[in-house]
Amino acid sequence: MISKGHSKLSLQRQCKLLQIHRSGLYYKPRGESKLNLELMRLMDEHYTDHPFKGAKRMHTWLSMDKGYKVNKKRIERLYSKVMGLQAIMPGKHTSRRHKKHKVYPYLLRNLKVERPNQVWATDITYIPMRKGFMYLIAVIDLHSRYVLNWSVSNSMDAHWCKETVEEAIRLHGKPEIFNTDQGSQFTSEIFTGSIRSRDIKLSMDGKGRAIDNVFIERLWRSVKYENIYLNPPESGVGLYRQLRDYFDFYNHRRRHQGIENEIPINRYLQQERNAA
Repeated sequence: MISKGHSKLSLQRQCKLLQIHRSGLYYKPRGESKLNLELMRLMDEHYTDHPFKGAKRMHTWLSMDKGYKVNKKRIERLYSKVMGLQAIMPGKHTSRRHKKHKVYPYLLRNLKVERPNQVWATDITYIPMRKGFMYLIAVIDLHSRYVLNWSVSNSMDAHWCKETVEEAIRLHGKPEIFNTDQGSQFTSEIFTGSIRSRDIKLSMDGKGRAIDNVFIERLWRSVKYENIYLNPPESGVGLYRQLRDYFDFYNHRRRHQGIENEIPINRYLQQERNAA
């Protein structure tokens, strides 16, 4: 659908005509065997409700409760390397942190988040599709739950993460603290250098503790149960359009129990309105 070598239309113009975002949108969904895609879809749904399960317990569930005769190594590869999942409690083989990358301390413990742009957080999640899968990254303001920026890609690349966050900063200013997990994309110098060069404090969840980033984990649950699982997308462009519509609803019309049933955009802009 997108042609990189088009003689008359630039990539930017093609994306504008198709009503899609340039960042990551002309990638094709990644593929696996039919069985692996089926296993990944089941694991993704099960993990959404049971994030304390690591690859070993996921294999037990698939083999004993669902009847799949697959070996443990297959499940470990799909769970950790392909889907990028980790159990919320520390345990062997659950964290994909790069051993040579610097890890920053967790700064949110006992911190009262009381204003927009005080703390932002980001994460990556696996998105199942009818034929393949892609990855979604989102940047969220913790005070308002407002989704500041997001993007989809067929690989979990540090440059992709960096560009998505930098675009959020161009659109909304910068936070005082930026929180991530210890994934190799976020501990890379490419990503951490971009954050720290803007005089933003970098905070990282404890190893294997997705619960430290609970607000964005709740966002993933909403995205999947209210959108993706109900209507699995067919293509990368279809996924983008589906998510574009959902995040517009999430930001501008969906009331959020965690913020006293306010709408995220209203809470995010509240400080500006008070100042005016």
